[in-house]
Amino acid sequence: MLADTIAAVATPPGEGGIGIIRLSGSEAVAIASKIFQPRRGLEFAASRSHTLRLGVIVDPATGETVDEVLACIMRAPHSYTAEDVVEINCHGGPLAVARVLQLALRHGARLAEPGEFTRRAFLNGRLDLAQAEAVLDVIRARSSQGLAAAVGQLQGKLSQKITEINDFLTGVLAAIEASLDFPDEVGEVSASELDNLRQAREEVKKLLGTWEEGRLLNEGLKIAIVGRPNVGKSSLLNALLRQERAIVSQIPGTTRDTIEETLLLGGFACRLIDTAGLRETADTLESIGVARTRQAVKEADLVLMVVDLSTGILPEDERILEEVAGKTLIVVGNKVDLVGEKKTGLEAFASLYPRVAISAREGRGLDELAQRVKEVVLGGKAVRKRGDPLLTRARHRDALEKCLEHLNAAIAAWEEGMPGDLIAVDLWAARDFLGEITGATAREDLLDRIFSDFCIGK
Repeated sequence: MLADTIAAVATPPGEGGIGIIRLSGSEAVAIASKIFQPRRGLEFAASRSHTLRLGVIVDPATGETVDEVLACIMRAPHSYTAEDVVEINCHGGPLAVARVLQLALRHGARLAEPGEFTRRAFLNGRLDLAQAEAVLDVIRARSSQGLAAAVGQLQGKLSQKITEINDFLTGVLAAIEASLDFPDEVGEVSASELDNLRQAREEVKKLLGTWEEGRLLNEGLKIAIVGRPNVGKSSLLNALLRQERAIVSQIPGTTRDTIEETLLLGGFACRLIDTAGLRETADTLESIGVARTRQAVKEADLVLMVVDLSTGILPEDERILEEVAGKTLIVVGNKVDLVGEKKTGLEAFASLYPRVAISAREGRGLDELAQRVKEVVLGGKAVRKRGDPLLTRARHRDALEKCLEHLNAAIAAWEEGMPGDLIAVDLWAARDFLGEITGATAREDLLDRIFSDFCIGK
């Protein structure tokens, strides 16, 4: 698979200022030289690495000039894939981009599969598997914190921590196996090795403790806005978005379906869902909306329950609070401009929950709401320092949970005085699960699944 040369468009489809066609492989320079003619100077194949050359793409079969371009050679191993790479920067019209790619394919390149450039970077040792996944996370990041987490993983922060844990286990395994192979010379394994195992376990637990924050940074926070009809749910959505996205009316039941929008709130990328008012209704369309509201609540990471402070707390509010009480919840008192800060009644109504008084109409209290969202999501923990490793993918969490199971088993066996060869079995298994994260022990089907998520040009 690595013997051939691949090519693909590396920029998004559609019109743009520039389109980039990327080639990678041993014949990348030779193929590009057949279709690219520099305006002046050396032949393209003799170009210095990482130097842009101005020229034209020419169809050798007809002599037709296809486009004026800039082309660059990045010679192995100093390239993204650690192979010879050529990037051709043409004008970003779909036809020009397609013509350049077609010429590259016609003269010996193969169309790349999704993620194949990054897969080659992994197979050639340029990136480990966690870093390769981070490439996609950088592309898809929707908040500055999410981007920082992805860049940290791309730079190897998570991989370094996994390597540290793996080194602990490797040292303990070496001591156990030496005592088994040379019992007279080495003797029993030092008790300090058990301390090393416990230290490794603590490091695994610390990483697992970052999962919830990492998941939300990577996937985004799903927030459902609920409440009885006409309390200002749609007004809150519009206020947070700073635009009139949802229809606002004094008529109860105006919102009959869920409305989803994305925004940054408290530093997290959020999917904000405005829902139909929760109430019993004979209206068929509204009842469908209410059912969708309940489904949105079920799937949400956080629920904002809105109450109308101008009417006071009604029995219907109390019923809704009971319905959503099992969720992570913030109670939002709207229309504080009509009652004043000291007469909200929120504390008596929702003493067990975080609460904030706002005016969606005037925009008051929205910053406090964003801060409360951040506090609730992080569970009172401080925001992790930039650069600290954290888990952002379920695959990594699952592997570490299995690693932890085997570490617990190994430590328990050691404390019970079990033979070293039995302890070693669990330690080898723990190391294998660490290797799944970095790719040291990854199976081919796992690689296929990971890289199929990428676009063709990456």
